[in-house]
Amino acid sequence: MFIPPNLSVNMDEGTFSYRPRIVDSALKRKLRGKGAVLIEGPRWCGKTTTAEQVSKSILSTDDPSTIDANRTLSEIDPERLLMGEQPRLLDEWQVAPKLWDAVRHHVDRHKGQGQFVLTGSSVPADMSETVHSETGRFGRIVMRPMTLFESGDSTGEVSLASLFESQQVSGCSELDLDRLVFLICRGGWPESVDMDDDIALDQAFDYIDAVIKIDMSRVDGIKRDPQKVRTLLRSYARNQGSQISQASISADTSSHDVTSVSEETVSEYLQALRKLYVVEDMKAWNPNLRSKTAIRTSDTRYFVDPSLAAASLRIGPRDLMNDLNTLGFFFEALAVRDLRVYAESLDGDIYHYKDNLDNECDIVIHLRDGRYALLEVKLGGERLIEEGVETLKDVLRRIDTDKMGEPAFMAVVTGTERYAYRRDDGILILPLGALRN
Repeated sequence: MFIPPNLSVNMDEGTFSYRPRIVDSALKRKLRGKGAVLIEGPRWCGKTTTAEQVSKSILSTDDPSTIDANRTLSEIDPERLLMGEQPRLLDEWQVAPKLWDAVRHHVDRHKGQGQFVLTGSSVPADMSETVHSETGRFGRIVMRPMTLFESGDSTGEVSLASLFESQQVSGCSELDLDRLVFLICRGGWPESVDMDDDIALDQAFDYIDAVIKIDMSRVDGIKRDPQKVRTLLRSYARNQGSQISQASISADTSSHDVTSVSEETVSEYLQALRKLYVVEDMKAWNPNLRSKTAIRTSDTRYFVDPSLAAASLRIGPRDLMNDLNTLGFFFEALAVRDLRVYAESLDGDIYHYKDNLDNECDIVIHLRDGRYALLEVKLGGERLIEEGVETLKDVLRRIDTDKMGEPAFMAVVTGTERYAYRRDDGILILPLGALRN
């Protein structure tokens, strides 16, 4: 397994030390400019461990031995919970929502930057308890499961940042198809990275079971039907990478499962899943076009990690290897996960483009300074790569480059190609297993 050069390994104990995360530099930067920083994201993605690297004292708000006392104290004397060397980590702060205002008041009164780090795996059910604005006081960071580069599964020889500066590219991936399919099903959950493969594959299944049986009712105190949650997650997984509507998801549950889910329930349950950071959709890109072609603005459906889609469908690597068409969608979801993290580290976002003439681009990376890149995602093979190349050229013809400027680069992101290279027509071929931010 490829190990990034800044990763230390204790070979005697057989364990890995802290694996550096892409958000590390963003967290340190935010702490220099804000009194408090909130790290949000799915449970078990490494928020607490990352926050511990910069914190000098810790309050585990959801510690079972003190959780009731923490909630009570946050109501009557929250300042006592804030006592400790700074930066002070308030882990899973949403368990005691009034800590938010206490932190805001403390930051206002004591001034200074980098006083607190807050982590949370869900949005509090009743944000009305946090009555004061965070403006100017809190910085926010969204953290996600590990990318292939962070887990040591990408060589990192091709930097996304460098591609926005120069289209010269060189690098190779060490992933074969079997390993790639395993990584899709394992996911980027930090604790699973160093587990034996068979045990690592269990983790996403356990995660989804906990979401269904516990988290969906605990997130906002509303009891939800576990069977309907499972049915909804299955439908979402079947339709990942599409712009399926909530009404169509409801219809899909009726046609595929014994338990159907109404459109109203789909809407409500999806809101809870977003609060838990289980699903994370991709917005539509709205560029200036050469014609009056209408752009479709529906979000594209994704899980925060493709392993959750596999677990929702109760499938593993062998199932995906036996269905290469489905595998293509799962690989696209893996690319979306990684490129979202890489793009955000460059002050960018990722989008999806589709118009009413069915011109479509899987991923558009748009940076804050206006530069953008067009990417198609293809599992691999000459035919599919050529399809991706033609798609990119068709989409570029629709864009008014006089107003938008030319894209910084266009690329086909692949799973099975070994080498990164630039074609004669200028389009890049980029193995996901060679990419980094």
